[in-house]
Amino acid sequence: MSTIPLPPPYRIKVVEPIPFLTPVQRREAIEAAGYNPFNLRSDQITVDLLSDSGTGATSSAQEAAAAQGDESYAGARSWFRFRDEAADLTGYPHLLPVHQGRAGERILFSSLLQPGQICVSNTHFDTTHANVEIVGAEPRDLPCAEALDLDSQEPFKGNIDLVALAETLAGPDGARVGLVLMTITNNGLGAQPVSMANLEAVQALCRRYRVPFFLDAARFAENAWLVQQREAGYQDWTPRQIATRAFQLADGCLISLKKDGLTGIGGLIGLRDDALFARCEANLIATEGFSTYGGLSGRDLERLAVGLREVVDPLYLAGRAAQTARFAQMIKDGGVDVVEPAGVHALYLNAGRLLPHLTPAEFPGHSLGCQMYLDGGIRSAELGSLYLGTLDESHRLTSPAPFELVRLAIPRRVYTEEHFAYVAAVLAGIAKDPERIRGYRIVSAPALLRHFKVRLAPLG
Repeated sequence: MSTIPLPPPYRIKVVEPIPFLTPVQRREAIEAAGYNPFNLRSDQITVDLLSDSGTGATSSAQEAAAAQGDESYAGARSWFRFRDEAADLTGYPHLLPVHQGRAGERILFSSLLQPGQICVSNTHFDTTHANVEIVGAEPRDLPCAEALDLDSQEPFKGNIDLVALAETLAGPDGARVGLVLMTITNNGLGAQPVSMANLEAVQALCRRYRVPFFLDAARFAENAWLVQQREAGYQDWTPRQIATRAFQLADGCLISLKKDGLTGIGGLIGLRDDALFARCEANLIATEGFSTYGGLSGRDLERLAVGLREVVDPLYLAGRAAQTARFAQMIKDGGVDVVEPAGVHALYLNAGRLLPHLTPAEFPGHSLGCQMYLDGGIRSAELGSLYLGTLDESHRLTSPAPFELVRLAIPRRVYTEEHFAYVAAVLAGIAKDPERIRGYRIVSAPALLRHFKVRLAPLG
């Protein structure tokens, strides 16, 4: 007897209209944006899969809680409700609120890292990489070998390479390592999870070499869900128990709560060390706000307190993971490959395989993303040579990215099955005649985080 698929564990209460531009209007819009989807206006987008950060829908319980928001400058009731919820989840004795994850990165790295030190990670994402460099330290990625096979069904391709980490810590650069930062799930490598066994091994190595070990835990609940589904010994644990165990393994955490906090804004720094907490708190007060609000309103803190409970609900996580899996199958049925196995928060299209007529210097991932907008008003994010490649002073590619990918990030509790079927149909249309897609050249780009503000033009 077949299992009946469960519907999403919620019903829609408030809706927002979305625009449907004509092909001519879309071409005019992307040209005016310098062929950079980040420069498009939201009212020019039909289905927006650019990011899952702060783009989700809040629940009725969150909005009811927001009405209780205490906006006192110091010691607000809302802070204590949020603090108690976060402390129960993470177990950290020191918690600092921030307005989003990159604020936490800036505060932690400037308080912990020294110029010339190394921050080792399974994979630094864009702002994390930049914030490490801003303090004069070196970001170094050590992804596991399994991550190099985009088609394999290896369950934990987000892991760090433990052999490489041990060699780094024991080798000539070991004294320079100031931090080991594990990103869960591994956003830069296809939304792939990190196993508890891998985190336990990292903890052991960091303790042996006395190096701080932190989690970049923006998607802690989704990682916990995938651990429960894929790692032996955790099937009888709840996602909340698994998440708490992961936090217990580390010395602290950074969390962008715009993801698994289920809100539009917010973040958190969790710490064990008293002296580090004092340095971070002083930095926070000087740059973000008092330590009981950290740049957030009382209404935000109330929504977050509820969101941290809702996000580890097994029904919510099961529904979200199933939605992503069905979306992945629709895309593959249309002739476009994705990074396997499907994660939860995003799907990653293999643009290099779909567009073999384009070289990395012609930015095939970016080309596919632009074509999705031109054909269907769909916004996405390139994760290929435009984002990760090395350019010379004339913006020519000198070192390509290992893969040419396009990320379809899935906002939480926002789109229906029909929206995803529409996106899959647009991609299927592209897959029928991929050679019509042209490459792009860079017209102008900033030195840091170029993908946000780069401007391009089509070739030929």
